[in-house]
Amino acid sequence: MLKPSETAPGKKYGRLTIVEETSRRNKHRYFDCVCDCGVCKPVRLDLLRDGSTVSCGCYNRQVSAEVNTKHGLSKSRIYSIHIGMKGRCLNINNDFYKNYGGRGIAICKEWFDVEVFYKWAINNGYQKNLTIERVNVNGNYEPSNCTWITMDAQKRNTTVTKRLTFNGKTMTMRQWSKEIGISVGTLCNRFSKGLSVEQALTHKKYAKL
Repeated sequence: MLKPSETAPGKKYGRLTIVEETSRRNKHRYFDCVCDCGVCKPVRLDLLRDGSTVSCGCYNRQVSAEVNTKHGLSKSRIYSIHIGMKGRCLNINNDFYKNYGGRGIAICKEWFDVEVFYKWAINNGYQKNLTIERVNVNGNYEPSNCTWITMDAQKRNTTVTKRLTFNGKTMTMRQWSKEIGISVGTLCNRFSKGLSVEQALTHKKYAKL
């Protein structure tokens, strides 16, 4: 049973102040309310009482704006890099998860805070033409294991660390280079010409390619 004081003009719920009761709709009681921001709107009584509606909508807009502008970085490239890094390590639906989070690559606790990550980036050589790279490809995303390199350099590194299988043995190109005594540059050049793994690793006639 409602107390008269709960619906009396002047009763305040959140940012809304009751002005007067208006017509019922679908068995629900509605009250015209004025918001602290000056907007008037009819609100269901039960939503007022349980706290589901606390304003004309301005509160939710304010919270959303505060979330989006808390650090002022949401439109920066570093922010996008941070989002991509978390996606690769934490989101099992990410196309690259299997090569990162799926094989144990993690992000250090401090870098979950984008502001901390941003400060590290700016203080450690970040430029708009650079991308983040892990020095140890099996290591985590953390200050001691990350640097900034050009996209071309990262592509080369990705190629060098790509795992190749031959005769039942799987190693990176760098490891195969040491195994067979052929430079990484030569191997990369062979693969760029479309040679198979077997041709690149074994055929002597390709030695000068």
